[in-house]
Amino acid sequence: MAYQVLARKWRPQTFDDVLGQQAITRTLKNALKSKRIAQAFVLSGPRGCGKTTTARILARALSCVEGPTPQPCGVCDACIEIAEGRDIDVLEIDAATHTGVDNVREVIVEGLAIAPVRNRYKVFIIDEVHMLSASSFNALLKSIEEPPPHVIFMMATTEQHKIPDTVLSRSQVYEFRTISAKVVADRLRLIASEEKIEIPEAGLLLLARAGEGSMRDSLSAFDQVRAFAGDSIVVEDIVTVLGLVGRDLVFDMLEAVVSEDAPAAFALVERAIERGYDLRLLCRELARATRDLLILSVDPKRASDPDVAAEAERERLLAMAGQWSREDLLRGFDLLTRTEQEVRISDQPRYNLEMGLLRLMHLRKLVPLGELLGLAERTAPRAPAQAQVPGVRTVPNVPNAFLPKVPSVPSAPKATQQKATVPAPTSGAAPGTGTLGTKAPGTAGTVRTVRTEDRASDGSLKDTFLAEIKAGKSTFYNLVVASAYSIDVTPEKITFAFQPNKKNAKSQCDDQKAWLGTIAEKVAGRPVPVSIVIAEGDAPPAPAPSNLGSPVAAPRGNPDEVKAEAMANATVQAVLEIFPVDKTTIEER
Repeated sequence: MAYQVLARKWRPQTFDDVLGQQAITRTLKNALKSKRIAQAFVLSGPRGCGKTTTARILARALSCVEGPTPQPCGVCDACIEIAEGRDIDVLEIDAATHTGVDNVREVIVEGLAIAPVRNRYKVFIIDEVHMLSASSFNALLKSIEEPPPHVIFMMATTEQHKIPDTVLSRSQVYEFRTISAKVVADRLRLIASEEKIEIPEAGLLLLARAGEGSMRDSLSAFDQVRAFAGDSIVVEDIVTVLGLVGRDLVFDMLEAVVSEDAPAAFALVERAIERGYDLRLLCRELARATRDLLILSVDPKRASDPDVAAEAERERLLAMAGQWSREDLLRGFDLLTRTEQEVRISDQPRYNLEMGLLRLMHLRKLVPLGELLGLAERTAPRAPAQAQVPGVRTVPNVPNAFLPKVPSVPSAPKATQQKATVPAPTSGAAPGTGTLGTKAPGTAGTVRTVRTEDRASDGSLKDTFLAEIKAGKSTFYNLVVASAYSIDVTPEKITFAFQPNKKNAKSQCDDQKAWLGTIAEKVAGRPVPVSIVIAEGDAPPAPAPSNLGSPVAAPRGNPDEVKAEAMANATVQAVLEIFPVDKTTIEER
């Protein structure tokens, strides 16, 4: 007897043998039990997932001597002849061959009125029905809608969208799905055991993945490897015969990306070319590995799922998952998918793959925006929590810098140091006496050394106060403080006045009031109340310190003087700090 390939020898003979399509097989079995059988079926789905096989099993269930039954006996003449494809009442038609309307009329339409010779039904199985022409579909339309009671149509297709809606609406449509790698591997294991073939578990999974959800493709690949290696197969045989990419090479490439080892990445691409791998398939396997890593980062319990990792790969895959963030894996999957398309159409696919790996290294250096904002919040100056020590007053320990500091500004004379280890007096003392400052309202801190400032003039105090603000939060200084109508700084009180049309700036200043209080206490050596008010219409604006920028004066006749005055303005400086330009032009309005 001639050799029969595994895909035909192990073709399912009952509904229970059809793997991965439980919803469809259960529906058909229930329909047979209740005798509610449609006159036309459309079985659609990817290749090799059981469409034509299911149509043949349904034909046997309808024609069996014990039927219609969901469990055909398999031994009667009808069951045997349908399985062998020689039953006269079951016509299997290849639509790609009988495309024209004349063939359809001759083979199908003209024979509808003839009763079946032996079976209960005359069954037409039309394979790849989407290949029929539009006129052929029109010729079939009436027959599908109202066929004789002894006629049933079963149409299989891989491209359902090419079938006219008028045909679909007159049929029951069943959509088949791809079969999971685990189910395919289990079936291959059973077949290997029955056929006395030795093959490792990793080889079975490799064959299952090679089929990409098609049982027939996996069995065909199994047959091909068996012809090469005989009945004792190792993983290297599968890789050699099918040109598959081993997962070890894929993992080595991803580890080179993690370690930013570009020479190693280039060497691995060279190795893949020497082994004759299809670079498109290599890109696809890299993308698949990033998908597996992402699944493990979301749910580490999936490590035991064969669709994610084989048993020999789990430990290495879990270790790699901890080296990638989810954002990196998402970006990497998109990048590798695009690289596969570039490799497909490129005259130099090797270059595209190498550049794709280098881009992936660069993408890993990007920091998520949320992480940057969190870092900014953690490092921004704020009042830390205060530890309450009985009998001791404490002063918040506020960091001085968030952004790079501007050139130094003359500050108040340096203070002597005293440790806060003695009981504090019950009332505040004047600055310059060497006592501890009181706690700022609404702030907290830890016990630390406190400076005692020498008494300075109001102007020096104001300059030092503004310099500390700019050093701590330069953006806040340039955009908010610089827009104040006036800033009045005295040892007793600090007042920020904003014009009525600067409500947004005033609101932001209110939000930073506690921080401004800590800066004032640090500069003055004792608590100084800070007020933010709306300036009165006739209140003159207070000039800002000359070394920190001043308002634009009235235009003068000399253009150089006008430009110098404008460039010294605090608002202009803030804009230039955010949007740096090489050249500026001042126009008088």
